[in-house]
Amino acid sequence: MVLPEVIRIVSRDSPMALAQVERARAELAAAYPGTATEVVPVRTTGDRWLGDLSLVEGKGAFTKEVDAALLAGAADLAVHCVKDIPGDRPLAAGTVFAGFLARDDIRDALVDPAGRTLDQLPPGTRIGTSSVRRTAQLAASHPHLECVPIRGNANRRLARMAAGDADALLLAVAGLERIGRPDAVSEVIDPDVMVPALGAGALALQCREGDTELIEAVGAIGDGDTLREVTAERMLLHVLQGRCNSPIAGFARVAREGALSLRACVFSADGKTILQAHERAEPHAAKDLGASVGAALLRQGARDLIDGIGCGQSLSGRGQSR
Repeated sequence: MVLPEVIRIVSRDSPMALAQVERARAELAAAYPGTATEVVPVRTTGDRWLGDLSLVEGKGAFTKEVDAALLAGAADLAVHCVKDIPGDRPLAAGTVFAGFLARDDIRDALVDPAGRTLDQLPPGTRIGTSSVRRTAQLAASHPHLECVPIRGNANRRLARMAAGDADALLLAVAGLERIGRPDAVSEVIDPDVMVPALGAGALALQCREGDTELIEAVGAIGDGDTLREVTAERMLLHVLQGRCNSPIAGFARVAREGALSLRACVFSADGKTILQAHERAEPHAAKDLGASVGAALLRQGARDLIDGIGCGQSLSGRGQSR
């Protein structure tokens, strides 16, 4: 296997994205000590735009510029947070996933300056989140709390909370750990209480199709269980044709004995309707499992719930109407 002397890694330029790149660099350095890496940061549309993502290509706003740099030859490898990669369209033509790093924590966290849990928050507490998934589940479990829209990277959201734009936040545990702020967590929420985003906690390594030796090298540092879990989750998302503002949640798990399970939910925006499906399969059948769970949700009426949230529908209206 012949690798380049320097592997150029492209990523969003946010603090969290760059922290994710550092993990990939560390694992590459451990596996291939003779190969150096360098970072190619890019500013994406999703990082510049702080409004409704559905107005700027949805989650594709976080990947378009990264894909372009990879395809143009300005970089050799891209690192993505899997939950930021669109599931309703193919991966950028000419690129492939070479592997997935071992998965981090998939759970959501409450960030409350007073150190309270969700159950301890008083009525009217303003929870900062622009996630339809979180908003819908909070509406179902804690209807006395109010969601207010806050977008931007985790550091920006923490700063906005400190400035008074929200009383508390819902953020990803993995994200807070990656930016060195696990101290901000006041409660880690069980995934059976708040079902995570599909792809949560997983980092994807993307290469150009023709770079076979680099694909092989990157694949060797990937994690097999994470590959199976992400494959099932992304197939589910593909079957449901979920967009950035689709109220879809779910997670796959590889059990100790090797069996793969996938639990998924589709919500109405107000949290009053919840569709659920949970199935198990052999670990080699990850795609089939994702397709089967997706089909089960479609039979229950998931298409109507997903399509009921228009691409340009504002989150702020839903969050503040509860």
